[in-house]
Amino acid sequence: MTFKYNNPSHSKKVVSAVLAGMMALSAGGATMAAESTETGQGQTAAITNTAAPTGLFSDIKVGYWAEKHVYKLAYQGILLGNNGLFRPGDAVTQQEAVTMAIRFMNQEGQLNTDTAAALPTNMEVGNYFKPYVALALQLGLIDKTEESSVDVSKTSWGQKPASREWITKLLIRSLDKDAEAKAQNNQSTGFADNASISESGKGYVNLAVSLDLAKGVEGNKFNPTGSVTRAQLATFFSRGESLTDTTYPNTSTGYVTGLKDGQITLVVDGKAVNFAVNSSTPYFTKDSETRASATDVKLYTKVMVVGSAGGASYVEVVDATPQVESVEGTFARSLSGNKIGIFVGENYETYSYDEATAFIDQNGNAIKLSDITADSIIEVQRETFSADKKTVAIRVKSGIVNKSDNGVIAEVSTSGKTIKLVNATGATEQFAYNDNLLITYQNRIMSVADLKAGSTVKYTVKDSVLQTITLSQGVEQSVRGTLVEIGGNQSTLTFKREGGSLEAKLLIEKPEVIINGIQDATLNDLITDATNGDQVELTLNSDDQVTRIQVIGRQMEPLNGVTVVSYNSKTKVLTVLDNNKKPFVFTLDEKTKLDYNTTKPTLAGLESILNDGRKLDLTYVGTRALSVKVIYKYEGTISNIDTSGRKISLLSGNQTITVPYTTLPTVEIYNKSGASLGDLKIGDKVTVTLGANQDVVQKVALNTVAQFEVVALEANSRIRVKSDLLTSQFYVDQAVLTGESGQTITPSQLTAGNLINVTFEGATPKAVQVVKRTLAEVTAVDASSVTLKQFNGQTETVPVSGSVKVVKSGSTLTSLTSLTVGDRVEMTKDTDNSTRFRVLTVMSKQFWSYDGVGNQILVKRETTADTNYRFALGSSVFVHQGDNTLSVQSLRDNDNIVLYLLNNVILEIQKQ
Repeated sequence: MTFKYNNPSHSKKVVSAVLAGMMALSAGGATMAAESTETGQGQTAAITNTAAPTGLFSDIKVGYWAEKHVYKLAYQGILLGNNGLFRPGDAVTQQEAVTMAIRFMNQEGQLNTDTAAALPTNMEVGNYFKPYVALALQLGLIDKTEESSVDVSKTSWGQKPASREWITKLLIRSLDKDAEAKAQNNQSTGFADNASISESGKGYVNLAVSLDLAKGVEGNKFNPTGSVTRAQLATFFSRGESLTDTTYPNTSTGYVTGLKDGQITLVVDGKAVNFAVNSSTPYFTKDSETRASATDVKLYTKVMVVGSAGGASYVEVVDATPQVESVEGTFARSLSGNKIGIFVGENYETYSYDEATAFIDQNGNAIKLSDITADSIIEVQRETFSADKKTVAIRVKSGIVNKSDNGVIAEVSTSGKTIKLVNATGATEQFAYNDNLLITYQNRIMSVADLKAGSTVKYTVKDSVLQTITLSQGVEQSVRGTLVEIGGNQSTLTFKREGGSLEAKLLIEKPEVIINGIQDATLNDLITDATNGDQVELTLNSDDQVTRIQVIGRQMEPLNGVTVVSYNSKTKVLTVLDNNKKPFVFTLDEKTKLDYNTTKPTLAGLESILNDGRKLDLTYVGTRALSVKVIYKYEGTISNIDTSGRKISLLSGNQTITVPYTTLPTVEIYNKSGASLGDLKIGDKVTVTLGANQDVVQKVALNTVAQFEVVALEANSRIRVKSDLLTSQFYVDQAVLTGESGQTITPSQLTAGNLINVTFEGATPKAVQVVKRTLAEVTAVDASSVTLKQFNGQTETVPVSGSVKVVKSGSTLTSLTSLTVGDRVEMTKDTDNSTRFRVLTVMSKQFWSYDGVGNQILVKRETTADTNYRFALGSSVFVHQGDNTLSVQSLRDNDNIVLYLLNNVILEIQKQ
């Protein structure tokens, strides 16, 4: 290809015209509206021609498939955005593509507004694009003869969407490979739609495919007339950079010679250049489309940096192989003139070093040359990208370490008798230790077990073995014993160590108390006793204060179904008989846990009903009552309902309990009014509430579990929910609430859209569990697992064991094979803990409009009688075209879309 350059005398005019256009387009909505009138599609024009971004595009998320290419070209100034958006899924117009090609070739300096008027009459473009299109004609990027035959009756030449074949020609010509392409015009492309590719385009397609710049689409087709998105075009030009020697003013390629916090140093054309980096700097590697990390940039590797004023906006590892050579030998001595002498085999050689040379021990830590002892095996590394071959590192491979340092414990291995530390420079090193290791803290001798990861220490090493470790701060310790007493003001704790004597410890203000089976336990839930107190493990902080108390054993005994003989309210002495008429005497106190038919039990309230004959469940230690529960209800499964004998039998635990009734008891079932005993069956889980005298059944509540979607959280812990499109509401203030992972939550943490399993005792919610919802596309399925591609692009293979339900087309099936690849599903756990897949309903429609107020879309009616044209949108509806995420607002009239709905609510929209 021959490039024709314009008269340099026009350069000032060109610069003025370009600056004026860019200033106008950034001036506000009115100016952009004027451009819209002129170009016919002002928004697209504005997107292409506003200033380059200084930060990330809000619509290009981390992990987006074209992120690497978009940002490289954006920071190079080849493509631009608007108001922080790139709009990756928008189709590219011909005038936009030509503009990008000129920038890709770094030919903007040749623009000339005087030649723009010479465009052929059928090549109508926006004013801003005229110099670019004129220059493209001069450079041969587009062919005037080919373009003169283009149909512009419906759309102007500039606004015409660029086709895949047209873009391929433009790209190949911008790489100066026009002649190579034409030489292959007589060859078949090998695509199934080869006949649809123009004769003049086949060579360009062949060459683009062979250069790995273009690929086919589904069905081995090239789809020459298909449109190209902005993200796709960015990818084409980005990959094309490796095939051209074009340079860009803000792009530097060189070898890394320095890596410090906040800075990369490159040697570019023999000169050192520093670039500032920060946590926002994007890193990539040549062979990967996904982001890398700063740690993937290594010394002496080849790296490209895009940036200006010493700041890196984009970093890409071009060649990850360090450009160094290594020589291994035995260290002899240091020499004057910054040299060292080593024996390499039988030969004695010398090597120079300078202030940039790194001296490193066998753990990778920085040392001084004086730390290297004679006869140590060392490795000398020299760079190979310059004629000087400077020594970049001298590494000790084996040698004796003698040192003192400060650091932090990283890991203690008692089995291997090694300790890993992070030293003062931040480097990690590992040393062996033996039984002579001395560990101290404030003149107290400690043990290896007291060393915890994160502890700050001073340490000494002799002959590569740890000699001393001095803790700079206290460490957490754990001790076990029997709990004897909690101080009256709950600031102290007395316990008896295992095999030791009594000890007292201070408590922090609110120590953590862990008791199996008691949620949110407090100090009042602990059992203190000289002989029968709780067996506990105490965690002590560095100040020797108790921060955590975990009960690991209890001596309390249960006593169920006893009968009250007497109770003395003055002495708090309770006398009872067990089922064998054996008497027991207990004392109650302010720590005794109480439970009777009230939400706020008190000892005074309990005393009023501890009359002769009252039935109780107790737990006790010695003669001390730890808990007293008045039996006012039984929980279990129905084993018999004897309507003639008027009694109900329950299996509760390992015993059968039979309770009579005189009048028909109330039967309470959630969502069923007027329930009776006839609605209950053997095996049902129920709660039986007794009358005031504990002798007859008063109410039977069926325990059920139902699943709902939360609609709204209302006042006073009341929630509004829906199930099968029916809405109801109830209070959850007395229920136990847990999140997806089983963690305790509060009612305020429930949000609209949550799926919940509610356990009811009759009509009263007793427990609420948030159910995890996964919305995804099925990409693979077999008899025991499903592979799902979630809306965020992540793919997960989910093993499914136990029962399964597949709700599809109104039927509930019990096999995973009922699912098919391509199904959109909602995966949840059902109330019986089975895995449930609800397959979304699919509809193909034409888009009409979006109602932002009602959060719904309207589609074209198929007939005048069609009333199914208005659909509600889910709270986080997924809108996309292929892998490009779109917004609902980006949909246009007559767009072909596929809707995926659950309960007539759209969860996904796929633009065709």
